[in-house]
Amino acid sequence: MTRSVARAQWHPASWQSLTAAQQPSYPDKAAFERAISDLSRLPPIVTTWEIEALKEQIAKAQRGEAFVLQGGDCAESFDECTSENIVAKLKILLQMSLVMLYGLKKPVVRIGRMAGQYAKPRSADTETRDGTSLPSFRGDLVNRNPFTAEDRVPNPELILRGYERAALTLNFVRSLIDGGFADLHHPEYWDLDWVGHSKMSDEYHDIVRSISDSLDFLESITGRALHHTQRADIYAAHEGLHLSYEQAQTRFLGQRKRWYNLTTHFPWIGMRTANMDGAHVEYFRGIANPIGIKIGPGMTVEWLQNLLRVLNPNNEPGRISLIHRFGRKLIEDGLPELITAVRETGSPVLWVCDPMHGNTESTADGTKTRRFDNIVGELESAFKVHESMGSQLGGVHLELTGENVTECTGGARGLTDADLTRAYKSTVDPRLNYEQAMEIAMRIAGLRQVK
Repeated sequence: MTRSVARAQWHPASWQSLTAAQQPSYPDKAAFERAISDLSRLPPIVTTWEIEALKEQIAKAQRGEAFVLQGGDCAESFDECTSENIVAKLKILLQMSLVMLYGLKKPVVRIGRMAGQYAKPRSADTETRDGTSLPSFRGDLVNRNPFTAEDRVPNPELILRGYERAALTLNFVRSLIDGGFADLHHPEYWDLDWVGHSKMSDEYHDIVRSISDSLDFLESITGRALHHTQRADIYAAHEGLHLSYEQAQTRFLGQRKRWYNLTTHFPWIGMRTANMDGAHVEYFRGIANPIGIKIGPGMTVEWLQNLLRVLNPNNEPGRISLIHRFGRKLIEDGLPELITAVRETGSPVLWVCDPMHGNTESTADGTKTRRFDNIVGELESAFKVHESMGSQLGGVHLELTGENVTECTGGARGLTDADLTRAYKSTVDPRLNYEQAMEIAMRIAGLRQVK
């Protein structure tokens, strides 16, 4: 996995001289070039000061002074870019972070898989049904999910539609936060339907009352409002997969003397595109954003160490988050040697557990699902492994939704395979529903209290 030649000077297009995996093939090249040119002239979706603020928060989490909660859809849908869906996502992140703040006794950094998670890697370029082969669905940024020749052709116009929806989503989130929606004095704003019938509702409301009483007490003895409790920042993240899209919004900031990807605060790179000689590593090495790297079975010590040397050559705090995704059965054997490998490089990293992807399986009828017990089991093992290695787990990465879906089995309601057909909405991977996500948050808080 080691690059055999010296790297040339970086610029936003230097990746184009290398092999770029997981990129769509656009039949209309002229239309594609026009779309990218149009995108490059549009205003950025995020700002450099937001990016740098997140990097500082991740650096705190690396030191054990904060905990990162990253969650959202596996793949966002254009059709679900509605005020109701955005509010539901925001509510579940705020509720989860409130519970974790209460249990962990430290700040929780909220990063949504949102405002740009429109492109997905695929295991094959084509999909075959009943003898007909068409291009694979690569997310709404590229093509459409219906299995028709017209829908599956990569359409450059979708690049601009993705930018627009990402901007609309993040601007609405900012407006809600600036308007006081995330004020800790009023967590009742965040209530979702489950609190009226869940077994955990009493515990959640006890936590809300405890925090509210504490705020009231502190404000009464100090004689002033605790203004820092009135805002809970939400950062955006997506997989930096579609390199032309990412490049078009990559800008040089003269006052900082650095290049930034301004489509998102936190782009990540998957194992399918983390080849040392590949275009994605080349692109990611030049941007100043904090970045995530997915790691799991197949990630070797040499590969990981080389990634850290290329992507964080100056050992910058807050720069690298390693998101491990082994699966319940493999984490205790696979994670320790990678922790040791990272320690040998001297690079500061934030260790984040993604207990979702390694636990994906299919039911008898071929429906993709994840079993709640396996998700929790991997998370518990992650805490144990890091503690035994003298490391610390500083974050969790979950695919979840604020909707009442039935995509993962188990949890407080004991969902079974037979329940999946009731409300299975994901077009790619199964997500935790809001009740299952809240149970995860409460378990994390409990896990940390036990320790």
